[in-house]
This record gives sequence, structure tokens and C-alpha cells, in this order.
Amino acid sequence: MKDTRILASYTDCTRMAGPHGILAIWRERIRVRWKLAQMAQENPHLLKDIGLTTQQVEAEIAKPFWRR
Repeated sequence: MKDTRILASYTDCTRMAGPHGILAIWRERIRVRWKLAQMAQENPHLLKDIGLTTQQVEAEIAKPFWRR
């Protein structure tokens, strides 16, 4: 079942971005999640400013790069 969801996610992204654009999307997700993790560690008070809870940030950081 997981393989089906991964394939569906890939297919959706490919439709939106083209076959080469998927790599750019994945790199951007990695970068954004890394920056979010860095912010949560260095300036946790800023999470409230952007409207996120610690639990939301932890859930987002835990996602693999191919997941939205």
C-alpha cells in the first residue's frame, strides 16, 4: 500500500512539474524542512510567529522528501 501512495505522489508531482521538475520539488522540500528544523532548534519562539505548533513542526520534519 505504501508503494501505491509513493507512486501516486510522484505521479501528481510529475504532472504538475514535468519529469525533471520533480527533482527540484524534492530538493525544495528537503531545504524547507531542514530550515524549519534549524529554526525550531535555534529560535523556537518564532514558530508561534509563523502559526505553527511544535507538534506540527515535528510532524513536517519527520516526513520523507517525497511526501507533501
